[in-house]
Amino acid sequence: MAIEISKLLDVVIRERGSDLHLAVGKPPTIRLHGDLRPLQTRPLTPEDTVQLMRSITPERHQQELQEEGGADFGFSYNEQARFRVSLFKQRGYVGMTLRLIPSVLMTFEEIGLPAVIKDLCLRPRGLVLVTGPTGSGKTTTLATMIDFINREESCHIITVEDPIEFFHPHKRSIVTQREVGVDVPSFAECLRRVLRSDPDVILVGEMRDLETVQAAITAAETGHLVFATVHTTGAANTVNRIIDAFPVDQQEQIRTQLAATLESVISQALLKTADGNGRVAAFEIMFVTDAIRNLIRENKCFRINSFIQTGGNLGMILLDDFMFNLWSQGRITFQEMMKYAQDPDSLQQKVREYTQRKR
Repeated sequence: MAIEISKLLDVVIRERGSDLHLAVGKPPTIRLHGDLRPLQTRPLTPEDTVQLMRSITPERHQQELQEEGGADFGFSYNEQARFRVSLFKQRGYVGMTLRLIPSVLMTFEEIGLPAVIKDLCLRPRGLVLVTGPTGSGKTTTLATMIDFINREESCHIITVEDPIEFFHPHKRSIVTQREVGVDVPSFAECLRRVLRSDPDVILVGEMRDLETVQAAITAAETGHLVFATVHTTGAANTVNRIIDAFPVDQQEQIRTQLAATLESVISQALLKTADGNGRVAAFEIMFVTDAIRNLIRENKCFRINSFIQTGGNLGMILLDDFMFNLWSQGRITFQEMMKYAQDPDSLQQKVREYTQRKR
């Protein structure tokens, strides 16, 4: 009997899973609170995954799968939910991962994002980077920030995404959402053209190549507020990763441009809660002060963390300190905290001192 995609998607929505994995030789599997849970059905055959893929995939993405071995797109399931779909081939078989995109835009309070970030959203220009590994909630954080601007400011917001995940209706602002591969050929090409569309705020779904990074920095330099994601953890690592991606003879210029345009790096991780019934976000927040701009210019990013530590009065915090606070409140386990620790030795020392004081 054929397995129906609608029944699988219904389970994901009902159980509040984050992802659905479809792979040959395994039953359909959902990710629930960070853990993979196989459904109580038979393992999928090669014919099953092809049939499930064809039931939701537009023709041009099926063609892309055949020609390039993979494709990404977003689709709406009835009026219940939206999913981001990643199609791929492995060992000659078709596989799929479908990520459930929350249908309601969340507030700062709901995702645990400190209120100090609201001021950042109202700045007139500069580059704001939201970083973290895949699945850490970067897209949700950016959607919350864009929605806040949409509600509070009268401006033109342009998003460039691959694919579009959250839909933003016009509120006080006009929101133009452009999808790579549908509306524009690439991030870099769209960013070159977007400056002619009178934007105030620009969201770049992902800075995945040098051309896009350069275009995003240039857009920030020319007086726009630019938000973008990078797959890094930690503010210092992010700055270094961007600069190191450029050829050596360009790095000094990029360092100068980044020092002038960067406003903030928000790095995040998504951790399992102590009760196992959900996940909670932990953040590292760096605001770029004059001192930090000097560190970037002088290639001394290794000193950024100490400036974040002493910048608590400005709303700055290291990821390890944010996780320590979650642990001391009983919201996450020690093991979960250490799994994401940036400086495990220092964090363990801090735990020992805290435990001794509590005795």
